[in-house]
Amino acid sequence: MEENIELGSVQKTLLLPLWGRAVETLKPKPLLTDNQAVTIMKSIPYDFSRIASKLSMISQASWIARSIWFDEKIKAFIGEHPDATVVNIGCGLDTTFHRVDNGRIEWIDLDLPDAIALRKQYLPEQERSRCIAGSVFDSGWYRTVKNNNGVMLLIAGVIYYFEESEIKKLFSDIHSFLPGAEIVIDYSSCRGIRMANRMVLDRGGMESSSYLKWGIDDIHEIESWDRNIHVLESVPMFREHKKRYPLVKRIGMSVSDAMKIMSLAHIRIE
Repeated sequence: MEENIELGSVQKTLLLPLWGRAVETLKPKPLLTDNQAVTIMKSIPYDFSRIASKLSMISQASWIARSIWFDEKIKAFIGEHPDATVVNIGCGLDTTFHRVDNGRIEWIDLDLPDAIALRKQYLPEQERSRCIAGSVFDSGWYRTVKNNNGVMLLIAGVIYYFEESEIKKLFSDIHSFLPGAEIVIDYSSCRGIRMANRMVLDRGGMESSSYLKWGIDDIHEIESWDRNIHVLESVPMFREHKKRYPLVKRIGMSVSDAMKIMSLAHIRIE
C-alpha cells in the first residue's frame, strides 16, 4: 500500500494503539469495542502489515488494558464532575471521547500540528470536542481550558517520550495554570523503556528518533518533585486485565507486572 502520511517520527507512533484497538474490536469477543479505529485503519494510507506481523500479543493487550483503565477513571471523574473539561494530551487518533462522553463534558484534543491535521481528516471536531495544534509545553493552551467544573488530563502513550526535566516543567505548569487538576498516565520502569525500544518500536517499524526516554521504577518518587503532586493510585498494567485471557497469555502478563514493565497512575496536582 502506498503510504502518504506525513508525520514526525514520534507522532507516527500514534498508529500503534490505533491498530491495537482495531484488532481488538475485530475479535469475536472483544474486550474493547472501537469501531472508529477499525474504520480509520481500513481507510488510512498506511501499510499495517509490519505492525501486525512483528508486534507481540502483550503489546497489543497493553493498549487495550490502558484504554479500559483510562475509560473507567474518566467515567468516575465525570460522574462526580459532569460538566468537567478533559484534555487529551498527545491525542493522535485516540477515540476516548466517543466512549466516555456523558453529553455534557468539554473535550480538548491536543497534539502537534501534523498529528492534529491528520486527526481532523478522520475525527472532525464536534460541538463539545475541539482540537488544539501545538506543543504541550506552550503555555497558551492552558488559557483556553475552563477550570471551574473540574479538569482531568489524559496522557496516554506520551509521558515516556519526554526527559525528566520536561515532565517536571509540565507538572509545574499544570499546578500554575490548572490547580486541582487530575491526571491519568501510563508509564514504564527503566527496564521497560529499554525493552519497549527494542521490541515495540524496532519491530513495529518506527524510527530511532521516536525511542522512549523516561522511565521510573517507583512513581511515588515524583511526589518529591513538589509538595503539590499527589499519586492517588498506581497499578501494574495487567492487574485487572490478565484474568480475561487464557492461562498461557496470563503468564506473560504476570511476568510483565512483576517486573513493573508497564503501569498506570492516577495523579492530582494541587
